[in-house]
Amino acid sequence: MQDQDLYANWPEKLVPGEGPRYRQIADFIERAVAQKRLQAGDRLPPQRGLAQRLGVDLTTVTRAYAEAGLRGLLDPRGALGTFIARPAQQSVQLIDLGMNMPPAPLGCDLQELVQRGLAKVMDRHDMNVMMAYHLAGGGPDAREAGAQWLAQAMGSVDPDLVLVCPGAQAALAALILAYSVPGDSIVAEPMVYPGLLSAARHLGRKVLAAEADGDGMTPAGLERACRESGSRLVYLNPTLQNPTTHTMSAQRRRDLLRSAVACGARVIEDDPYRLFLDDAPPTLASHAPASVFHLATLAKCLTPGLRTAFVLCPDEDSRERVLAAMRSFALMAAPLMGALTTQWITGGSAQAVLNGVRAEAQARQRIARQVLPGPFGSEAAGIHLWQVLPDPWTAADLARAAREEGLSVASSDVFQAGAAAPNAIRISLGGVKDREELAQALAKLAELMRRRPYAPRDPIV
Repeated sequence: MQDQDLYANWPEKLVPGEGPRYRQIADFIERAVAQKRLQAGDRLPPQRGLAQRLGVDLTTVTRAYAEAGLRGLLDPRGALGTFIARPAQQSVQLIDLGMNMPPAPLGCDLQELVQRGLAKVMDRHDMNVMMAYHLAGGGPDAREAGAQWLAQAMGSVDPDLVLVCPGAQAALAALILAYSVPGDSIVAEPMVYPGLLSAARHLGRKVLAAEADGDGMTPAGLERACRESGSRLVYLNPTLQNPTTHTMSAQRRRDLLRSAVACGARVIEDDPYRLFLDDAPPTLASHAPASVFHLATLAKCLTPGLRTAFVLCPDEDSRERVLAAMRSFALMAAPLMGALTTQWITGGSAQAVLNGVRAEAQARQRIARQVLPGPFGSEAAGIHLWQVLPDPWTAADLARAAREEGLSVASSDVFQAGAAAPNAIRISLGGVKDREELAQALAKLAELMRRRPYAPRDPIV
């Protein structure tokens, strides 16, 4: 902006009798910003020049700029000058499109279900016992309930091979501790659940990205990664993958398992979104039960508040090995919550909540695909979608710009295990309270993507 343009939106003089002159200047700046005549990144006139234009003392303009600064309107940059500030983030209430969680179930009253379930638990259990230490990994009733829940994906399940865990992250950490040592690599796809990246980092392990194509990790990539790193642990999220929503084909699953067995590798099948698909291919564990740990959490399909996940282990020895690892940081799952979860599963409430969550998730997927520009990931199901971004946006820039608009989304780089993250964001659909608010938030996000990325308008000097 040339110097003569700095005064384009300014009055020639102030109005007598309209209050203190410094406040008139500050009020003018505030009105001009609200009316978008002055925008973020615009440089203000030099104080001495503005004082001459308005016929006031230099100290009046200095005081006016200080007042405007107190109102959060200005961004002083030293020798470069004073600029209109970008809107303060803290003034915006974020709408959460970043945290992956299920929506409130359609047609269900969670409060009533919890109250009714806890009443039955209290009728059937001694509260003194509930408040005491319990067996790690779940007692017989909890493991029976876990087997019943897993049967939806697996068919008949032996309860003695089920491990009840205080959430999927605890289960994942226990599996890593049990089947690797510090310095080992865990083979995964290039885009992966951030919880795996975090667990590996804090436990002193590395995540090694194997070659992948349009159907996920390739068998040759798995074998090469295991051979080069010596890894014997592979992580896969084969159904409605987080973040891309891709569902791996049945043939690819079989081929990967043959490669894993040939390498002597154990496979962690993290399958939190499977129950959102009616026609998901058979689980990895059903193809190779001796080599696969099947992990299913209730946090993504029912509610995170239950803090319950189930691991189907290959055999008793592997179950005890994982359980011993989990005891090192989580002695047991909360007995009261475990009893509620068991009551919900055996009494039918869990299935009712699942049906309600599925119905609401489907409605939200339809809204998202009507409002957002696409292209999307491969599946129109579940509680998140993968939005490929138009040029010239980058994922990091879009995430920052969305935050300034009051929207939280997940940039592709937070899922990155490989060399380069795709230019996309994950949009989670369950954290927003209702569909109307979701539609408004997605419309705002779609409008943002139609704009060009923000670039500060620096002065010409």
